[in-house]
Amino acid sequence: MSQFILSRRGALAAAGLAAAGASLAGGRANASSSAPGPHHARSVEPGDYPPGEPGVHYTPVITPNGSTLPFRVVGGVKVFHLIAEELEHEFAPGLRATCWGFNGQVHGPTIEAVEGDRVRIYVTNRLRAATAVHWHGLILPSGMDGVGGLTQRLIRPGETFRYEFPLVQHGTQMYHAHHDEMTQMAMGLMGMFVIHPRRPAYRVDRDFALMLSTWKIRPGARRPDPNEMTDFNVLTFNAKAFPGTDPLVVRQDQRVRMRVANLSAMDHHPFHVHGHTFQVVGTDGGEIPEAGRWPEATVLVPVGSARTIEFVADNPGDWAVHCHMTHHVMNQMGHDIENMVGVDQSSFTGLVSDLVPGYMAMDGDDMAAHGEHVEMGHMRIPENSIPMVGAQGPFDHIGMGGMVTILKVRPGITSYDDPGWYRAPDGTTARAATSQELARDGIRT
Repeated sequence: MSQFILSRRGALAAAGLAAAGASLAGGRANASSSAPGPHHARSVEPGDYPPGEPGVHYTPVITPNGSTLPFRVVGGVKVFHLIAEELEHEFAPGLRATCWGFNGQVHGPTIEAVEGDRVRIYVTNRLRAATAVHWHGLILPSGMDGVGGLTQRLIRPGETFRYEFPLVQHGTQMYHAHHDEMTQMAMGLMGMFVIHPRRPAYRVDRDFALMLSTWKIRPGARRPDPNEMTDFNVLTFNAKAFPGTDPLVVRQDQRVRMRVANLSAMDHHPFHVHGHTFQVVGTDGGEIPEAGRWPEATVLVPVGSARTIEFVADNPGDWAVHCHMTHHVMNQMGHDIENMVGVDQSSFTGLVSDLVPGYMAMDGDDMAAHGEHVEMGHMRIPENSIPMVGAQGPFDHIGMGGMVTILKVRPGITSYDDPGWYRAPDGTTARAATSQELARDGIRT
């Protein structure tokens, strides 16, 4: 067997030739996962790239209950305009609050571009407080990083600042206020920043962007409380709490991507999808090489991080998508109440009703009944507040609220409008067992 001995200098020269050849073969936007050195999110070098076009270079993302920020191209640069302002926001029917957002919405619209693009982002401050905007996870010049006082002067009320930088990576990133973050992020100043690869290895059919966040809004209050540290009582996807969240509608067998970013103040979120398993394919640091991916049904999304998952929606039905922390699928009226589970309140309720007309005690065994009683008009709640859980489903009251939405997978649909509730094939829905079935299978109740 012949041996090939390569000197260190020869090895370096060969590596250089191989890298040059790969660069020529792949064009300027080349990111080889097998390249030597540490894995890094940078996937292109700054250069003169034509602006990426939606539908040509990428499949646009869908931001449920939100929108995508429009842009214009000026001299080969994509120009965006963000306006920070105070506005009224509805978290769910019955709950509105005065929040801070961008361009008339909470959270701000999704910024969408392509690696290699040069972006120019104007930020106008219509708030009463100074602010600055940080481009979370992006590799850019220090002076464009957006940390008030550290990398730039604060944007004073009435001022408009210009940020400009090339996009040298692709993936799921974010943007948010980076001055007095405790207040400004708690009031809603955040959004998604999605950068598509210039030459993707494949395209997905449905690409959803979901921002997770937490709020403290006391029942009857009109503003979020930015001083809260532990007891958050409004938990949201894209600043909406169930049942105010839009469903995620896909056609059966479509390839689905979900970009899940968490800018909650204090809480991590185990993000769970029913009826399917998925692969975790990326973080806010970039793509995960195929060898490092793993199958999951739940993925933890830490504070200040993003996780991108992909799967084929091959299982038709209505599937819950939610945070798996049980208190995160509950709305504001479920917080700070006494534990009455197992307590017979029948005699007590009668006595209190004599003093407080219309009084109804919380159900001692089924907390979900609270939302059902409110929906039926049997129980009053404070103005501008929502019950702890629920919405009417196709069979019964759905005992979830907060950080919940529904993945609706349907065969053969031609529209992504809400298709209504799923009608399962006969014999495939759980039901009450018959006495004959119980006797046949030896089940005693």
